[in-house]
Amino acid sequence: MTILLFGKGGQVGWELQRSLAPLGKVVALDFDSTDLCGDFSNLAGLAATVDAVRPAFIVNAAAHTAVDKAESEPELARTINALAPGVLAKAAHRVGAGLVHYSTDYVFDGSGNQPWRETDTPAPLSVYGATKLEGERLIAEACSNHLIFRTSWVYAARGGNFAKTMLRLAKERERLTVIDDQIGAPTGADLLADVTAHAIRSISTQPALAGLYHLAAGGATSWHGYAQFVVAHAHRAGVTLKTDIEAIDPVPTSAFPTPATRPHNSRLDTSKLQAAFDLTLPAWQQGVERMLTEII
Repeated sequence: MTILLFGKGGQVGWELQRSLAPLGKVVALDFDSTDLCGDFSNLAGLAATVDAVRPAFIVNAAAHTAVDKAESEPELARTINALAPGVLAKAAHRVGAGLVHYSTDYVFDGSGNQPWRETDTPAPLSVYGATKLEGERLIAEACSNHLIFRTSWVYAARGGNFAKTMLRLAKERERLTVIDDQIGAPTGADLLADVTAHAIRSISTQPALAGLYHLAAGGATSWHGYAQFVVAHAHRAGVTLKTDIEAIDPVPTSAFPTPATRPHNSRLDTSKLQAAFDLTLPAWQQGVERMLTEII
């Protein structure tokens, strides 16, 4: 099996290179790849790449994820998050390939306090959310053999992440203020990659499993709760910090105005995915603790 992977340099793409390797040959590309086109602003180049490789599966881990910046460059965000995935879907259908794509809880308006299900009506609040939703719809229209995974609060040990920022600030300051009215599940890029590999194996023999799924770690917390967990772990590990857990102050989203509106409720109901693929998704604390052990 040949798998064509886009976005190899990102957090999820990096982990996918590991998780997909046992399935077959992985042709991994990034936006600056030279032999084949991985640039999502070059739609014709993407189609030509799929025609040249003729993979069994395309896995798209590329996206415009700068949520605030997308507000000021909506056309670029739409090209990368919607039009390019649509081109990949048409090309996948043309060569008989399956397509795996990652979307986001930002397709919802963040209202209420119940986990979002796949059947709930999307209502994005931002350019990022709207372009990701359009990408989902273009894929569904063009390629029936697809897996779309909506996820949330993605992190990895590689690259920047919220935990690293909290640790840096906790070394510099005696008090921190962190948002406490946005709720979600920190989800490791390694978990996304491992579930993806499992799902590709499954859909290869059970094509009826194709479709849209919510994929996130178990449980939920606020950014404030996440920060407390990180600082508590660092203290137990013997890291010297100026900030104690009690000195992390909860504040509302309004305390940190941003160009893009963030959803307050990012909880995702993953029961459909767990039942379809016979999986148990671990609690968010398990993955975060593992990541912290790696970076501290």
